[in-house]
This record gives sequence, C-alpha cells and structure tokens, in this order.
Amino acid sequence: MSRIKCTISYDGSGFAGYQVQPGQRTVQAELEKALASIHKSRPVKTAASGRTDAGVHAMGQVIHFDTDLSIPEEKWPAALNSLLPDDISVLKAERAQPDFHARFSAKEKEYRYRIYFSDVRSPFKHHYACMVRFPLDMEAMEEAAESVLGTHDFTSFCSAKTEVEDKIRTLKEIEFLRKEGELVIRFTGDGFLYNMVRILTGTLLEIGSGKRAPGEMRKILEKRNRIFAGKTAPPQGLYLWKVSYGGTG
Repeated sequence: MSRIKCTISYDGSGFAGYQVQPGQRTVQAELEKALASIHKSRPVKTAASGRTDAGVHAMGQVIHFDTDLSIPEEKWPAALNSLLPDDISVLKAERAQPDFHARFSAKEKEYRYRIYFSDVRSPFKHHYACMVRFPLDMEAMEEAAESVLGTHDFTSFCSAKTEVEDKIRTLKEIEFLRKEGELVIRFTGDGFLYNMVRILTGTLLEIGSGKRAPGEMRKILEKRNRIFAGKTAPPQGLYLWKVSYGGTG
C-alpha cells in the first residue's frame, strides 16, 4: 500500500461542507466517489487537514488516502480531475511516508477572509466574499488583532458546538491586506477551532465599525465564553489557503 498526499482546491458554494453527510453533496463524498471509480468500485477513505463548512472555499486543502494501485504520483491529479466535478481540482499529488496524516501531521495553517466594500451586492462576488457597506477603522482593527496573537485559550472565539476540549491554540499572525475596494484578513496559526476564524473576523468587523472598542478584544479572550465575542462572519468569505507540514509529508 502507498499513502498519497494531495493538495486540492474547491469552490465551496455548491457543497454542504467538506465532510460526508447523508443525503448532502460534500467535497469528501465527491473525492471518494472518484477514487472508488479508479479502484474499480472498491471504497477508498480519505482524511483531510480539517473540515470546512458549507459555503467555505479552499485554495490549499490537503488530503491523504491509501492505495494498492501502481499509478505514478504525478498521474493522480489528471486521473482524479477527469472524474471530479468542475468545482473541485486536485492541484498536486505526492507519495507520503506511511505515518503521514493530513490532519495530525500539520504544523501550521493559513486562512484568509475576503471582504469587499459596496452598497450593492455584486453577483460576481456574492459567493466568494463578504459585503460590507461601511468604511472600517483599520487602526482599531490592527490594534485589536495584536492583542490576541500568541498562545491562548480561544474558547471565546470558537463555536459552542465544538466537541474539542483543548481550546489552546497559537495564533501567529493576523495581517490585513488592502487593495482597491477590498480587504483580505490573513490568519496564520498552529491550528484553528471550529468557526474560530469567522468569529475572530466578525468581532474585528464590529471593532472596525465602531460598535466595540479595540481594547475589548483582549477582554473577550480572557472571558473564555463565546457569548462575549462578536457575530460569526458569513462562510462565503473564508478560504482555507495553505497547510504546512515541515518535513513530515
């Protein structure tokens, strides 16, 4: 058996999320259907670096699967892409060590949240960015972002539905990338809790709009209670951008 690591990209607009769900169209189900076809109807299970919700996109999601086929690693993208729908693409495939795991071997993840400024919804951006109608105080947002960098208990910034008990994560960087009419917030860390990036973004937007003071960000973190943070930002602005593994993959 060989373990194959794939980097994939997908448009999350038409999916109920990454993970298989009964009766729903999901990224994992489409991938495993394509793999089953290549393996002559034998089921092949995949593991991913993390789950994405309905409407969330990926530029650099990573998965792995085991196979007994002798297909060269460079041939896997073409083989899978010929069977996958247009909203999923396998960008790269490589042979991994037997103990590599797409989720547990990850050392760092990067998410990006895309915002566009407009009074009118754009049909070309509606599924790929969050619309904001008002100008934002970028200095206030940057000040607030600085206060949550480092290793902390991020209970306040994760969904109350999460089943993960250990909520300590290291948030290494929050960067604001501005260009004409748009803002991208880049988050880098050793791992992220369920809805963590979207709740951080929603809270930063409330600070940028003047609804909260920048100093509240640190206080929210210290409360360790979801009810004190801002609204969860919409899913369509979120992208799983990159997963890094160091030398394990």
